[in-house]
Amino acid sequence: MKIHFYKYQGAGNDFILIDNRENKVNHTDPKLIAHLCDRRFGIGGDGIMFLQNREGYDFEMVYYNADGQPSSMCGNGGRCIVAFAKHLGIIDSECNFLAVDGPHYAKISASGDWVSLQMIDVNEITSDGDAYVLDTGSPHYIKLVEGLKEKNVYQDGYNIRNNDTYKAKGINVNFVEPTPEGYFVRTFERGVEDETYACGTGVTAVALAMAKHTHQKGHIDTPIKVLGGDLNIRFNYDGDIFKEIFLEGPAVRVFEGDLEI
Repeated sequence: MKIHFYKYQGAGNDFILIDNRENKVNHTDPKLIAHLCDRRFGIGGDGIMFLQNREGYDFEMVYYNADGQPSSMCGNGGRCIVAFAKHLGIIDSECNFLAVDGPHYAKISASGDWVSLQMIDVNEITSDGDAYVLDTGSPHYIKLVEGLKEKNVYQDGYNIRNNDTYKAKGINVNFVEPTPEGYFVRTFERGVEDETYACGTGVTAVALAMAKHTHQKGHIDTPIKVLGGDLNIRFNYDGDIFKEIFLEGPAVRVFEGDLEI
């Protein structure tokens, strides 16, 4: 069977997108998904998404990690699938879609390459030593460091992700360094099992954890630089619950093609 696919990237976090509204692609085979995401033998990507029909929503986002396994929420993937939906003519400037962690609202620019994606509310941040742990649709470990540019993120992230506490379910590991404008973040992602150029739920988690760390409240905008570019997180925090959380950044169509599977 021949499938038509699209490749998108959001701040360097890259994804395969497939219009599966007619349910032509059976995406339950982990080996097939892993093959499509393989950068040497397939299309290549940090993950793959299937856009599907869902009653009561503009569309449904079905996401898999590059290892072929179903994933928790992917923030940059969510932004890319909104841009994809606009490209397909499903939406115009706003949408409501369903993802694995529930409903999401998003707005997209007229040019179609800048997306503001609303994330789930967060009411709990815990500690693991001097690190913060929270769930923004995916679980994240947040650690402040110095010299992040030179840090061995793969090795240090791998060690934390696979320690006795997190090995069974996995966790995404984010290293953070303050900058004059906001924060610089590098992330080791579970499922990809490597450092990625960006992680949407990760930078969201960083922004919330840093607000708690610096005792900020009210309406907060947090610019974050990642290896793949610049993102912004804005939210409201009353000291107990983080609400109206928006992950904002680029979502760009790179290329499209056909593949026999």
